[in-house]
Amino acid sequence: MNGHSTPDTFLPSREAADKSITQNGFRITTRKLPILKAEPIERMSAELGIALPEMIFGDNLISLEHLRSGWKIEFNALHALSRVDKTGNSMLQVAHSKEWQSSREKKHEGITEVVKPFDWSYSTDYKGTEHSNSTVLEPSKTSIPLELLKRPDPIIFFDEVMLYEDEMADNGITALSCKLRVMPARLLLLCRFFMRLDGVMVRIRDTRVYIDFASVEVIREYTAREDKYEVVRQKLAMQGRDAPAQLRDPNNIVELLPIVGRTLERVVLK
Repeated sequence: MNGHSTPDTFLPSREAADKSITQNGFRITTRKLPILKAEPIERMSAELGIALPEMIFGDNLISLEHLRSGWKIEFNALHALSRVDKTGNSMLQVAHSKEWQSSREKKHEGITEVVKPFDWSYSTDYKGTEHSNSTVLEPSKTSIPLELLKRPDPIIFFDEVMLYEDEMADNGITALSCKLRVMPARLLLLCRFFMRLDGVMVRIRDTRVYIDFASVEVIREYTAREDKYEVVRQKLAMQGRDAPAQLRDPNNIVELLPIVGRTLERVVLK
């Protein structure tokens, strides 16, 4: 030992960073580690074929596993980014996109060959990665029972996990994060994609996974909302609210955005 150590010395392994509980036959795990370093970023970028967001938490995850059946759903950055459009057809056509791509080519010097047209807002319709030996989520008309979630039940486990974030060349924000709360009889996971491109668009895509422990019922609800930036700004102004401040937090504006897509799925595990 020479008395000098690298920052890596103090970074926990993936497994050591896991927080896990088992509740009514479900293993619930979250993992939060620092943003990826250069080498893993280059590997992931090459695998996906796109430049990565400014802040990429490639080791982070949330997973919900039913131990008896082996059914599992997991949320991670790699699979979320694999759902980003790579044809360029969904790219938001604004002047800043070229500026953004130029900055990425400088930042990731040496792997510029992977920087090609794609949706630079990193918009994803990711609903989680499902693993199962047999039973899987199927289309349903059963909604999440909101009245049960409004009960003042004690929260026995709570965590928030960031998967990626980018400030879009200082022209807004795009981020994907997950939030989980576990109560004695049920749990709710929210994975939210939030994108605000100033002067252009506001977009929120929410995936909720609800599990009832007694019935072993899983419901997944996906809701996509979006509207033009100016329309949202005007709605906030008409309500006498400070638009620039309100637009920083998706919780403040989610109900102002019209729903443009919604799916429901359900499975009862054995």
